[in-house]
Amino acid sequence: MVIFFIFGFGLWLLLTLTLHWSSVIAGLLASLLTTLIYGGYFTRHPIRFLQPHRWFWLLVYIPYFIWFMIRANLDVAFRVLHPDRPINPGIVKIKTILKTDTAKVFLANSITLTPGTMTCDIDGEYLYIHWIDVRAQDVEGASRIIARPFEKILRRIFE
Repeated sequence: MVIFFIFGFGLWLLLTLTLHWSSVIAGLLASLLTTLIYGGYFTRHPIRFLQPHRWFWLLVYIPYFIWFMIRANLDVAFRVLHPDRPINPGIVKIKTILKTDTAKVFLANSITLTPGTMTCDIDGEYLYIHWIDVRAQDVEGASRIIARPFEKILRRIFE
């Protein structure tokens, strides 16, 4: 829970970009309240987030994710601007190799933040994804296209 508090307060400082006493006190109170309410839900082993290799892979993941987001934005823009609107929407079921809930939620958010896909549900090791252009309807094929690029790095961060 201490790690959750430190992470929350650090995030507060990064978002406010000020060390004015009123902002610092508000950040401390907000971080404390958030820790008391949600601290136990964050992860089962918060000490893992102190391991430097996890932070390294998180820093690797950020530009990697941004690259996929740019590609997806260009793909959606092409589909929107194309006169024939080449879309083939549908909901596909994918299977994740990630084991922890935190990793699965991070994967689901990464998929949703990538234009053209949206996570609808997480059910155990399966995710249901709304996809603007369904290129594979089988679980393995859809998983390979949608989830595998993200899972390679997310496993190193969260598991």
